[in-house]
Amino acid sequence: MPQAITFHGAAETVTGSRHLLEIGKKKVLVDCGLFQGPREIKERNWKPLPFDIGELDAIVLTHAHTDHIGFLPRLARLGWEGPVYCTQGTASLCKISLPDGGRIQEEDAKYHNRHGTSRHRPAEPLFTEADARRALKMLQPIHYHQWQDIPGGAQFRYLPAGHILGSAFAEIYFEDGQRIVMSGDLGRYDRPILKDPAECDFGEYLVVESTYGDRTHEHTDAKEEIYRVMKRAADTRAAVIVPSFAIGRTQELLWHMHELKKEGRLPDMPIYVDSPMATAATLLYVRHDEDHDKEMRIDMDEGKSPFDPGMVRFVRDRSLSKQLNTMRGPMVIIAGSGMISGGRVIHHLKHRLSDPSTILLFTGYQARGTRGRSILEGAERVKIHGADIPIKADIRKLNMLSAHADSDEILRWLGGFKTPPKKTFMVHGEPPAQAALKARIEKELGWDVVIPKMHERFELP
Repeated sequence: MPQAITFHGAAETVTGSRHLLEIGKKKVLVDCGLFQGPREIKERNWKPLPFDIGELDAIVLTHAHTDHIGFLPRLARLGWEGPVYCTQGTASLCKISLPDGGRIQEEDAKYHNRHGTSRHRPAEPLFTEADARRALKMLQPIHYHQWQDIPGGAQFRYLPAGHILGSAFAEIYFEDGQRIVMSGDLGRYDRPILKDPAECDFGEYLVVESTYGDRTHEHTDAKEEIYRVMKRAADTRAAVIVPSFAIGRTQELLWHMHELKKEGRLPDMPIYVDSPMATAATLLYVRHDEDHDKEMRIDMDEGKSPFDPGMVRFVRDRSLSKQLNTMRGPMVIIAGSGMISGGRVIHHLKHRLSDPSTILLFTGYQARGTRGRSILEGAERVKIHGADIPIKADIRKLNMLSAHADSDEILRWLGGFKTPPKKTFMVHGEPPAQAALKARIEKELGWDVVIPKMHERFELP
């Protein structure tokens, strides 16, 4: 039975993961993500699909980040009805993030129509909250290691990828016995809360991510860096504003603060998580114990949750969120979005970015074209709600908290393969990162590596 793969997203870029498998006469899409970043990239979400959704038989999701799941509501809006396979953790996170994405789409459309700032008249949402809820009905969650049949006589299973809650790589077996491994986003080794990426020993074909293919993460102790920032805030009565990603990064920050508390070294100041999505996601991190690593299991069994309400206050209503802007430090406010592209952190920075006593603490990658990237690159001013805000805050960055495997960690995972794949396809990276990782894999492992172009199709003989 003939097989092929076409890369309709995350090809020579880091977002919009959409990989179409042809399994005989059946078609299965692995991941269904939004394109994110600069306008010219985001506009790809509006282009006609390069395949007929009436011929799409199933979707397999690797994890719940928007660039892997965010296009699902658009498919629902276009009339597609599933099925969509995912892990238990991914299904739970989708229930939080997809409706939120629909609300944001609707609010953005209303804003542009009210202010006449859209190039399209009238502006329409890419999808709505109702579309997102239709998409949720398509989800068919399964457990790690559980075998699942998919169209075309194939079957697959998920193994833990260690990236975020529910993240997995998929081992897909074709009817002829050949296997393609879809890495999704690989996580890191020896990190808190989640299990390490599971070993993978073989696959005739491999699709691997390359987000950090040209760099290695700092090995500085994150807990000690967080302690130093909080200690300075305590000494100077400063507010620490942390633009943080609701899924993954927020929970890891709280873990390190919890460890400081257990050691009796947590500086005395209130810690607020001002993000409804992060609040809901944190509760899910407690609930889904099949993702927990050994240390997390021990803490939970002993009743020592790292998300102890005695240490952190979760802000659920807008009134308290607004009150935070008038409160004096010391305090820590963890709020989305992680790249300052929206969310409640915008309001906090509008009030505090011009205050030299404020500490602005970045915790992860800032994409090209975002406010976060501009600030990190030394901008003196930034536009927020039409106002020109001077940047006088103390800018800091934790470079060791990334949830993505770096170049060394990707090579460590690939080192588990007992024999080389026939072909390795590299996706989900900017061209410099992909070129660097391709060169390393070819030199150190001797594998055949291809960097697909957008919409490029490959036979899998």
